Amino acid sequence: MSFSFNAGDLAWISPFLILAVTGMLLVLAEAFFKGKDHTTLTGLAVAGSLAAAIAAIIIYRQLAPGELHPIFSDAKSGAMLVADRFGCVLTVLFALTTAVTALISPAHQREHGWQIGEFFGILLLSASGMVILAQAANLITIFLGIETMSIGVYVMCAMRRTSRRSNEAAMKYFIIGAFATGFLMYGLALLYGASGTLSILNMQAALVHSANPGLVIAGTFLLIVAFGFKIAAVPFHMWAPDAYEGAPTPVTAFMAAAVKSAAIAAMIRLFGMALGGDILPFGTLGWASPLIVVAGITITIGNISAVRQDNIKRMLAYSSISHAGVLLVGLCAMGLGSSSAQSSLVYYLISYSVATMGAFAIVSYIGSKGRERLLIDDWAGLATQHPGAALAMTICLLSFGGIPPTGGFFAKFFLFKSAMDVWNGQLLWIVVLGVVNSAISIYYYLRVVTAMYFREPTQPFTVTRSPGLLFVIALVPLLILELGIMPGWWMNLLS
Repeated sequence: MSFSFNAGDLAWISPFLILAVTGMLLVLAEAFFKGKDHTTLTGLAVAGSLAAAIAAIIIYRQLAPGELHPIFSDAKSGAMLVADRFGCVLTVLFALTTAVTALISPAHQREHGWQIGEFFGILLLSASGMVILAQAANLITIFLGIETMSIGVYVMCAMRRTSRRSNEAAMKYFIIGAFATGFLMYGLALLYGASGTLSILNMQAALVHSANPGLVIAGTFLLIVAFGFKIAAVPFHMWAPDAYEGAPTPVTAFMAAAVKSAAIAAMIRLFGMALGGDILPFGTLGWASPLIVVAGITITIGNISAVRQDNIKRMLAYSSISHAGVLLVGLCAMGLGSSSAQSSLVYYLISYSVATMGAFAIVSYIGSKGRERLLIDDWAGLATQHPGAALAMTICLLSFGGIPPTGGFFAKFFLFKSAMDVWNGQLLWIVVLGVVNSAISIYYYLRVVTAMYFREPTQPFTVTRSPGLLFVIALVPLLILELGIMPGWWMNLLS
């Protein structure tokens, strides 16, 4: 296999290179920091993430709408990666999410005794795998991106070594992740066998005329299972509540926002491009039929389960499961021909990621070593002692529930509208189900708001402070409101 390579290809993948090189340097730098003050490592991690985001923005401005620039091309297998505006926007999202995670981590590390400098290097290396998924144009790069991302997250889940709950969460996540990898690898192999090509860009035409339609169907169903585990869709969600609860809170934020977004990015590449078109998603054996059923079950089970939760991290975990179902609705709409589905999906990922990072930052803020305050009852009276944190959490929760004028409202509006645009109203039922479940979700989000504003505190709140954490808590509500006040600007950017 001979690849055509030129130095210009390195410029197109500069965000990945920045994250990967900075991550490796941070892992090595830990050897030179004998103390427990990781301020320098935090600064380097944030600087590397911001540099990757800036590089992605520069690349975005060099690309015309709809332009695909192949990277590392091969005559037989096609391009390994591709530079386009879709990938650039998601790269910026992943880089900024990584920067926010690095900002909120030191305070939690110091308070809960897991000050491990290698965390920041592994964080950036995991983010580099997400960038691979955002630019993937080959089945091999899809696999490499997912494994690079996942292995780092497995390690970060277990970094709170003295916590049995954290170790249990990491083990569950690792075992389920390894199980999902088997489905992924087998599904990709069957698609390669049916199409004879590894290129995502060329696979659609090859699969339509495949002499082995059985392999196409089997491979597609295996991929639905594999990605169902990755995004915690029902019935592949059993690991998520335990992993979210047991992992250190900043790692939970990274898992809920960045990992889910990266998995959806890979699904857009695979299902929207390689398995898209006018034939493959349709019919009783097309992938849109089983996936939309999974979406409906995921939205419903996630919401019903969240209603019963008293632990706020488990409640947010089931909420995340429900949001995964909504994202699958957008993916099905994209496969069934909706022209606005892809931009709606990306807008939803941005809005959801911002609110998720903010919510978990506040969970980290009010959780001290002596009392982590993970039960909803523990949030009673927060507004009387820390009104800024209570207001920020309220805005995040309202965005999750889709209440205007937050970004979450327009995220659901645009995504459900794209589903309504599908020919012959095929997805009308799932839109109705999604709206009903959005109304249900308001109940368990308002439980937290009610506790913060309408109940008396049982004891003073001992908070975990750091400049980075306070900056994130102050910035996130403004971004959520900006997404809700100027949705048209964002949709024009993403279209």
